Amino acid sequence: MLHPSYTDLMKVVNADVEQGEEPVVSSRYSIVMATSKRARQIISGDAPLVDGRGKKPLSVAVEELNDGKIKILNDDEEEQQA
Repeated sequence: MLHPSYTDLMKVVNADVEQGEEPVVSSRYSIVMATSKRARQIISGDAPLVDGRGKKPLSVAVEELNDGKIKILNDDEEEQQA
């Protein structure tokens, strides 16, 4: 079982969304894709943003997301950063 749960992670990611706005994440799939992408970045050499000693890259990515160290961008935000 994943700790924190998917629903907890979705609440963290959508915490900054104002009422009436579309949530950044509306499915577990989005959480899985975001954390797996971050885990691949860590594997390729990016420094973890939390203490990652003895942890697998995916566990580090989940912890980073839960702690608010990384942010999932919606499509509009990704285009603006490109």
